Amino acid sequence: MKDFKIYLSIALVLLTVYLVAEYNKPTAINWSPTLYYNDNKIPYGTYVAYHQLAQLFPGAEINNTNASLYSALHDSTTMSGNYLIIAKNVDINKADYTELIKYIKAGGSVFISSFDIGGFLADTLKLSVGYENSKQSAGLNFTNDSLKQSFDYVFKRGISNQYFSDFDTSKATVIGKNNRGHSTYLGFKFGKGNLYLCLNPCIFTNYGILTGQGSAYAAKALSYLPVTKHIYWDEFQNGDIPVDESPIRVFFNHPSLQWAYYIAIFSLLTFVLFEIKRRQRIIPVIEPLKNSTVDFVNVVGQVYYEKRDNANIAHKKILYLLEHLREAYQIKTNKLDQEFIEKLTAKLGVEKALANELVNYIQYIANQQHVDDRELLELNKLIEKFYSQIS
Repeated sequence: MKDFKIYLSIALVLLTVYLVAEYNKPTAINWSPTLYYNDNKIPYGTYVAYHQLAQLFPGAEINNTNASLYSALHDSTTMSGNYLIIAKNVDINKADYTELIKYIKAGGSVFISSFDIGGFLADTLKLSVGYENSKQSAGLNFTNDSLKQSFDYVFKRGISNQYFSDFDTSKATVIGKNNRGHSTYLGFKFGKGNLYLCLNPCIFTNYGILTGQGSAYAAKALSYLPVTKHIYWDEFQNGDIPVDESPIRVFFNHPSLQWAYYIAIFSLLTFVLFEIKRRQRIIPVIEPLKNSTVDFVNVVGQVYYEKRDNANIAHKKILYLLEHLREAYQIKTNKLDQEFIEKLTAKLGVEKALANELVNYIQYIANQQHVDDRELLELNKLIEKFYSQIS
C-alpha cells in the first residue's frame, strides 16, 4: 500500500508538471488567411482595416451585410455609397452581376479584393489571375503620378505576388502595377460609378497594414472610393460567420441520426432520474459562485475595441519584426544584446547606428505600459527605415 501511494504521488507530480508546461506553452501564430473582419488575433484577419474605415471615411455610417449581392441590392432601392468586399474567393453569378452593375450605374462604387475573382463577373470582364513565381514579393506602385512614389511598396511573405494575367483592356483602367510590369489593380467605369478590383487582399489584413508600407498603400488604394455617407462591408462572399465545425453537426445534418441523438439523450436523462430517486440522498442547494471572469473579459474587450491602444499596436509591430528576422534570416531574437546588433549589421548590412537605435527603442517600448502617439510614430519610423535598408 505504501509503494502504491509513492507511485501515485509521482504520477500526480508528473501530471501537474505536464499540465503546467502545456498551459504556459506559447501559442503558435496562426497564418491562415481567414480575412475575417472580427478577428484581431491572427495576422491575416481584416480587423484593423475594418476599424480604420471610420477614419478613412469620416462621418460615414458603416453597415455589415451577410446577404448575396442580388438580395442586398435588389431588395433595397435606397442603398447608395461604397460597397467593400475583401474575401478569399469571389464568385458572382449573372443575377448578382446585374444588380451590381445597376448599383454602380446609379452612382455607387464597389471595391473587391480577392485571391480569385470568378463567375459571371470574370467571364464578362475577361479576367484571369496569375502569380509571380519568385521567392521575393513583388513590389507594387500606382500608375497615377499623384499617388505613385519614387520607390515601390515592398511587402513580405509573398502577399503582393498576384496579378491580372488577362482582362478586357477596352473597359479597364490600370490603377496599379507590380515591378514586373503586371497589372494588380484595375478600375471599370459604369454609368455614374466605378468598380475597383485588386488581387492582393492580404495587403488589407492586420499583418499587411501593420508592417512595412502596407498602411500607406491600403489608404491610397481605398482613396479611389469617393466620400460618402454610407459604407457597406460584405460578409457573404468571405463567409465571415464561421461554419459550425463541431462533430455534433453530423447528427443534425441527417434526420435519422438527429432522432437517434434525441432518443439517446432522453433515455440517458430518464435513467439518471430513476437512479437518483432510488439511491441518491437529497443534496442541499449551494449557490454557485458568481463568474466574474466574464465581466472582466467584457470590460477588457470594451477597452481594447473602443479605446486607442498604442501600446498594443507597438508590441504587435515589434512581434512581427522579430518573427520576420527569425523566419527570413534565421536570426535568434531571444536576446536583444550587442551580439544581436552585430548580426543585424554583418548579416543584413544595416547601418550600426540604426541597428543600435532600433534595438534600444524596442527595449524601451517593451517595458512601457503606455505608449503615446509620438513614441508610436517614432517606432514606426525606425522599423520602416530598417525595412528599407534590408529590402
